[in-house]
Amino acid sequence: MTHLEDALDIISTWKNNKEKIVFTNGCFDLFHAGHAHSLADAAKYGTKLIVGLNDDSSVHKLKGKNRPFNNLSSRAFVLASLQAVDLVIPFSELNPENIIQTIIPDVLAKGSDYTLENIVGAAFVLENKGEVVRIPLLPDISSTKIADFMIKKNTPDAN
Repeated sequence: MTHLEDALDIISTWKNNKEKIVFTNGCFDLFHAGHAHSLADAAKYGTKLIVGLNDDSSVHKLKGKNRPFNNLSSRAFVLASLQAVDLVIPFSELNPENIIQTIIPDVLAKGSDYTLENIVGAAFVLENKGEVVRIPLLPDISSTKIADFMIKKNTPDAN
């Protein structure tokens, strides 16, 4: 996990070496096959994949009072251990607009459940001659569904 200010030197070196930088983001709280699929697919669009990772406070605001299940350092460790991921940058805002405008990725990748108009940073990336890709999702897999199933399975019936 590398904070944005520290990541800028790494990203500058990559850009000087003509690396094609892909950026995606998310909470990545209950990591599952859908996440792994999306990250591996996103990585195919460039030579370096940067993942913006919501910090614990922003996950709590986005997902609710009982989230995250896994803290920032645990989630960052899982992401950084993946072959497809080259850099993990945490952020505290509710969206990664600041990171996107700072690093100016060549490709912005997001799941196909987002429309182009709803992808944060899409207009900026396109204005800067970048590309926006929507990654097909694996069907019926989501952290929310997994969490709901686990809670239901572990909640005794109120009979």
